[in-house]
Amino acid sequence: MNGANPVTNPTNLTDLTGRTAIVTGAGSGIGRGIAEMFAAAGAIVSCADVSGDTAEETAERIRAAGGRARAATVDVSHREEVTGLVDAVVADHGRLDILCNNAGIIIDVPVLDLGEAEFDRVLGINFKGALFGCQAAGKAMVAQGGGSIINLASGAIDQATPNLLAYGVSKVGVVQLTRTLAVELGASGVRVNVIAPGLVETNITRRHYSRVDGSIDEEKRAATLAPMRAHSPLGLIGTPEDVAWAALYLASDAARFVTGQILRPNGGIAMPW
Repeated sequence: MNGANPVTNPTNLTDLTGRTAIVTGAGSGIGRGIAEMFAAAGAIVSCADVSGDTAEETAERIRAAGGRARAATVDVSHREEVTGLVDAVVADHGRLDILCNNAGIIIDVPVLDLGEAEFDRVLGINFKGALFGCQAAGKAMVAQGGGSIINLASGAIDQATPNLLAYGVSKVGVVQLTRTLAVELGASGVRVNVIAPGLVETNITRRHYSRVDGSIDEEKRAATLAPMRAHSPLGLIGTPEDVAWAALYLASDAARFVTGQILRPNGGIAMPW
């Protein structure tokens, strides 16, 4: 290999044994998938969610599978709650190795009808929540000499979608936050990257075909997902696990040379240069 070091065992590179991680929005969907993936790779995971019950469900699933996890009730739009979570993890384990800012909401409102309170709520959770997490975790990681921050954006960063201005703006902001921090924290060994998933079937997606009682209208589901699936060259709708594999890569030593990047597990629906 022209004098290069031999390839390390790839299994070891994605081993997170002994590392500590926080995943926000871990009570369901992509956040739950990422928390379970980190735990399966050996990390000690703090499952944070505004819903303490669903956070505990995720932690219980991890423990039942033999992993280590605890739940935390956190509203990421409140800086003191996010900082308190990071401080608690560092106090308990001596360090924080991985932060995944996944918590987010979405509202469907045309631009001309978008209220200030609605806009502020989306920005408060999706952007400011990520900012608060990056600030608290970034300080801890700089002090310890390294770490990995993973922010969740969306395919909305690559195209304008009717009725989703607030969501799109918040996710574009997350991308710029990621890039700026990657530059600012790189010398301290902290990597900061962003995942921009394509269509993944989660509770957010299900709002289009859920009945009032919460059950799924299968006929409407098929009609909703078919054209979306057709946009993918692979003909696929993503799963939380698909995104979790991307998060595992960015959290692990396999991505030691990766920072300030956008990783798009999206089935090929967007291919920006």
